[in-house]
Amino acid sequence: MRRVGVVLWLALVLVVSMHWVGQANQAAPQGAPGANPARFTGKSTVMEGKELTAARRSFEAGARTFWHSHDKGQLLLVEEGRMRTQQRGKAVRELGVGQSEYAGPNVVHWHGATPSQALVQINVGFGGETKWLEEVTAADYNKK
Repeated sequence: MRRVGVVLWLALVLVVSMHWVGQANQAAPQGAPGANPARFTGKSTVMEGKELTAARRSFEAGARTFWHSHDKGQLLLVEEGRMRTQQRGKAVRELGVGQSEYAGPNVVHWHGATPSQALVQINVGFGGETKWLEEVTAADYNKK
């Protein structure tokens, strides 16, 4: 039931934000009746978001994904706790509340909670497929 509530809340936020940005783009000229103060400098256009997905996922301390990649990339945001993440060939990183990580298109990576602290993450996908690969070994997970 909580998951349905979260999904509905995220959908509402998306609709409201798209409406707000759309209204900002269509604001009456300065000085016109009902004119809003300027919100943008230069041209800004609302883009289609039909391929965007957003979700929240919790991880117990020590839990993590397998290595994987996304055709069009993935954005991760730490909502609660601490995240441990790594892109193949790079160092393991730890992120705290409010910090984010972007894995570009087809960048092989993994993410999950730190060994001592649970995690709630928000992930945003940009469309395409997810390619799942091998399990992250304890040796890879515990690298600093």
